[in-house]
Amino acid sequence: MNISIASLALFFAAAEAFQVGPTGRVSTRLNILAGKESAAERVAKVMSSKPAENADFDKMVKKNFPGAISNKELESKVASILEGKGLTPANTLLCTSLCCDELARSLEDDLNEVYGHNFNLGGLSGFPFAGNTGFGAMSAHVPDDGYCLLVHGPHVGITQDGVIGKVERSGIALVDNCCGSAIAASNYLKGITDGTGDINPRIQQFSDFQQGAVQELILPFGKRLERAEDRMRELPYALYDSQEVMVTDIVNTGKGGIKKGLAVLGGIQINTGPDTLDYFHPLRFDYFDEDGNLVENMLPYLR
Repeated sequence: MNISIASLALFFAAAEAFQVGPTGRVSTRLNILAGKESAAERVAKVMSSKPAENADFDKMVKKNFPGAISNKELESKVASILEGKGLTPANTLLCTSLCCDELARSLEDDLNEVYGHNFNLGGLSGFPFAGNTGFGAMSAHVPDDGYCLLVHGPHVGITQDGVIGKVERSGIALVDNCCGSAIAASNYLKGITDGTGDINPRIQQFSDFQQGAVQELILPFGKRLERAEDRMRELPYALYDSQEVMVTDIVNTGKGGIKKGLAVLGGIQINTGPDTLDYFHPLRFDYFDEDGNLVENMLPYLR
């Protein structure tokens, strides 16, 4: 029997991938960040490379999204609050449920620099499509005697001149839709509520099942969006309310897997152009103990 060198190399590579490592968290592959730096210090380093704050733009964003704060303020406060509860870069697994859009990576990437690689639950529009199975797997990956920080929510764009539902992107002349999945679902829903659209009989086809699910999950909000003063501004809040039902169910179902504690931060990501800070409207910031009991609503600390 002739076995090529390439075949042998492939065999040993596969075998190595399935080897069981030594007991304990000695591997750096998970990238739970150790070291002496606090989470707040890591946030400060991340923010040092961000655009400077723009007072006029800040005022415009907050006029359109009352309650929103810059990612710089959000990340600084969250890191400080959670460190007071024992969540550090060395003992915390970051878990996210954010949209697939690369703009949604901005907040996620910042938090990666603080807490390490994230476990991803999210899909289109930020819905936690990994579901109960994903949450259960994530819980098993939390460090022993450690914590999880779960960040979730939809996103929306706003341009330099205040157009909601669009955003400038690096290297692209077109001012593009944001969030494209959300807007497509909104347009589908609008066609149903005003009687001009056809219900898609292939809504659950596997080649686009996430978008089909987003369209179904937003159906109860047809009248709310129809009556909204600004449909694009109301859209992410309708999506959030739908997602919040899913996240709450997933957390309640899987809370038996919580180790030392779980922090859940939910809200609306507000993406802006490359020359301005992104924003976040926090709508939920809860802390659960090791028994899965909700012990504190920390949302007031972010205001």
